[in-house]
Amino acid sequence: MPTAEATSPPPDSGPVLRVAQVVPRTEAEGPGVRFSLWVQGCALRCPGCCNPEMFAFERGTVMSVESLAAHVLATPGIEGVSILGGEPFSQAASLADLCERVRAAGLSVMVFSGYTLAELKAQARPEVERLLATLDLLVDGRYERDQPESRRRWIGSLNQVMHFLTGRYSPDEPRFTSPNTAEMHLVEGKLIINGWPELANRLRP
Repeated sequence: MPTAEATSPPPDSGPVLRVAQVVPRTEAEGPGVRFSLWVQGCALRCPGCCNPEMFAFERGTVMSVESLAAHVLATPGIEGVSILGGEPFSQAASLADLCERVRAAGLSVMVFSGYTLAELKAQARPEVERLLATLDLLVDGRYERDQPESRRRWIGSLNQVMHFLTGRYSPDEPRFTSPNTAEMHLVEGKLIINGWPELANRLRP
């Protein structure tokens, strides 16, 4: 997935998202095999973030929600979709459109946000509430590089919390209590390390 110059979708393509990268199949970003999507743009800019190239809002590739939904639904054997960034709630309206489509197809939805759930609710933005309503799992809170998490899977730092927003998953499931993991993927000639921010930072040149 390109990460530099943005491209424009057709004018009649409907809602769009600015996307940093896609890994269609991963087990390092949530329960089961998941389609993972990193959105572009983040105002929080946590020190030590493993994706600083995703801070700038003007970068990434502009893609239609329709094409992304089609890509997700055409990916065989996935349990759900995980959305990271960047900051997903900076594009809440378009992500709500995408997540409503994939939930309707029976897939689960997990989002990683630098905002806490309380902060998101305090914003009182309809698009934020709409996106929250589509989520099965939310991992919230700023990434704290001085508090790396190694015991809870899919969590970057000790302060972050996983919220079980529906009954689809339970914190008692063994796969939620296993150690953190990382993966490496070669996508269009680009090495992508995902799943464990501290390890990703150490492995990057």
